[in-house]
Amino acid sequence: MTDPKNQGQISIELNEEVAQGTYSNLAVITHSASEFVIDFIRIMPGIPKAQVKSRIILTPEHAKRLVAALQDNIAKYETVHGPIKDVKGSGPAMPLTFGGPTAQA
Repeated sequence: MTDPKNQGQISIELNEEVAQGTYSNLAVITHSASEFVIDFIRIMPGIPKAQVKSRIILTPEHAKRLVAALQDNIAKYETVHGPIKDVKGSGPAMPLTFGGPTAQA
């Protein structure tokens, strides 16, 4: 029989390789009517070709929940560490187009 205290909880496993993480200093976001695609990219100084290191595909509902979770965590971070410096306009120019609406984060 299922323990009612554990209903609605999910056991999440984090393997060693994924736990290492992947560094990204650019995100390219595209979307269609049914999904958001976030490509996490690493740009290295002096190297003209950047690589997509990870691609995450989300439903619009999950994308909106991700935005809310990020906003909540940024607010908590800034409460402890102070405001994060605004970096608008300091990133690389984005000549890439993937045939859909694109945003840079």
